[in-house]
Amino acid sequence: MKVSIKNIKGEDTGSSVELSDEIFGIEPNDHAIYLDVKQFLANQRSGTHKAKERAEIVGSTKKIKRQKGTGTARAGSIKSPIFRGGGRVFGPRPRDYSFKLNRKLKKLARKSALSYKAKSEKVTVLDDVQFDAPKTKQFIDVLKKLQVSEEKVLLVLDDVNTNVYLSARNVPNAKVITSDKLNTYDVTNSTHLLLSEKAVQQIEDMFNPKVTA
Repeated sequence: MKVSIKNIKGEDTGSSVELSDEIFGIEPNDHAIYLDVKQFLANQRSGTHKAKERAEIVGSTKKIKRQKGTGTARAGSIKSPIFRGGGRVFGPRPRDYSFKLNRKLKKLARKSALSYKAKSEKVTVLDDVQFDAPKTKQFIDVLKKLQVSEEKVLLVLDDVNTNVYLSARNVPNAKVITSDKLNTYDVTNSTHLLLSEKAVQQIEDMFNPKVTA
């Protein structure tokens, strides 16, 4: 599919780019997207949660009352989970939540996410994105001129641009990444996708690498 290329002023440059149907025009696979997003979120978890069990509680080991004759259940330790301040039963322990997915499935998930954006006409290609200095006001002005200021925007650049990144850092509905960091979660979590012209080529090369003899 052809998409016209715009500049950061929101004006058509008169040229266009062909988005590959193999990447932006496939039949989306919802389950692949689900698994890839699930893995992404799981990998973000630090897994450092910990609750103390009865063996780790500081307290007296003296038997708190006599075994019989009290009219209540027998009890041998103040650190028992049934008492206030006692240890927790089956509490959380440090663990690794990450899991692996097949590379082909992850590639399918990213293609599916990009295809959803293309089908809903939520993809805009920009000729170049360059700021002379980090200015949040200038970045917001760009979003307004592109008519996406009310949407959740993901801007994908071909290379690291510190000025653009710093300008977008304090904009709550915008995120800036490079094409090599493109992932299913960020694409699906946004409502509009902004791609630099060079980033489009890098994405196509990433999914369809050129074979050299």
